[in-house]
Amino acid sequence: MTPYDFLMDFALMSILLFIAQLMRAKLKIVQKFLLPSSLLAGFMGLFFGKQFLNIIPFSDSVGSYPYMLVVFLFASLFIGNEGGGSFKQTMDDVGDTFFVNSSVYFLQYGAALVIGGLILKVFYPNVSEAFSVLMPGGFIGGHGAAAAFGGAFEELIGWDEALPIAQTFATIGLVFGVLGGIVLINIATRKKWTRFIKTMQELPVGMRTGMNPSEEQDVLGIETVNNMSLDTLTWHFMLVLIATCGGYFTTNYLQGLFPKLSIPMFSVSMLYGVLVQFILKKINFSKYVDRRIISHVGSFATDYLVSFGIATIKISVVIKYAMPILILTLIGAVFCVSYLLLVSRKLYQKYWFEKGIFIFGWSTGVVAIGVTLLRIVDPKYQSKTLEDYGMAYVFMSFIEIGLIATLPSLIVNGYSLISGITCFIVGFILLGLCAKKYGIYKGPDDQLRPGEIDVNFN
Repeated sequence: MTPYDFLMDFALMSILLFIAQLMRAKLKIVQKFLLPSSLLAGFMGLFFGKQFLNIIPFSDSVGSYPYMLVVFLFASLFIGNEGGGSFKQTMDDVGDTFFVNSSVYFLQYGAALVIGGLILKVFYPNVSEAFSVLMPGGFIGGHGAAAAFGGAFEELIGWDEALPIAQTFATIGLVFGVLGGIVLINIATRKKWTRFIKTMQELPVGMRTGMNPSEEQDVLGIETVNNMSLDTLTWHFMLVLIATCGGYFTTNYLQGLFPKLSIPMFSVSMLYGVLVQFILKKINFSKYVDRRIISHVGSFATDYLVSFGIATIKISVVIKYAMPILILTLIGAVFCVSYLLLVSRKLYQKYWFEKGIFIFGWSTGVVAIGVTLLRIVDPKYQSKTLEDYGMAYVFMSFIEIGLIATLPSLIVNGYSLISGITCFIVGFILLGLCAKKYGIYKGPDDQLRPGEIDVNFN
């Protein structure tokens, strides 16, 4: 592979992303289903790539890009993150959001590892024990976590089928999150569960077309360095690449020193991101890092990660594992819908559907899907779902990253069932704490709950 192969792979995918964005901007059917451009580009890459029409000349190395991009993505997670308030303060302010959102991580992984793992063990004993964790890795983790799990299992046990399977789950989850969410919102409006809309209202132009009109446009970030010295985007991109570099070379060095040592590269790059942020704070340079720009750098990687992840799904592998994939997908779909209708409905004291559909969106795909579904039912964000989630995520992020970083090693060492049972126990403990502290709502679902705004639809 030459540097120009690498450059042209990204250039070709950029053409597909551009076409996908045009489709989102112009085609009513794409707008109706709110399909992300990266998803469309990925399917075009798959269809026009070597597995089908063989028109787009991607290089043979294109399958390695998803895991490479997730190493880069994880390197960005803590750079520019100044942290939040105390754990006690967060619990006082957004405790129910923390408990309900944190529990969904543990329970989805638990459902996959215990229920899915046992079903596969009985009916498909030849399938790898690591198979079941790829569903929540793709659903609640999205394409980033899917690439992390798939790449980790390839590193740890040489299972090269893990990555395309994980990306398949992530793609299924993303599609189910969008389409399933729209169906659930239609049901909710008919049952009068929603508080800010009476019917499926027309979305803002930017959300429908993917192109923000002038009145919806916002700034990318703050120019923290002078461009006479260095461009601001270069500065932020550079910091993430430094952490990525540290993760790559350290992982290779440790594996060369200790061949039996199993450490996923993305975990090490994340730790280097923490180190970069620590150094920046020590030398009083953290004030020159704009977290919004770092987030956009990570989002840029995610768009290409999703596109390449879908484009490199191996259809032969999907066909080979069609029934196990279907079984785990059904478990994931039933879990996500049940969590909305049972947990969110009873444990959120106000705006249960608005907060619940947000959880449904990001637990099937990515946070962006959750935001999209939330904005449909809460156009002005009056439920304060995003503010509560943002505060709670300061601590929830450690749970998410911890599960992604530790589960692959535990599973390959034979602790799959124990890990699943532990996740179940922790998840139910969190729900129990939420019920004890905030109570279980027992009133009618179509009536206003204490503290909710009485919106006049007339």
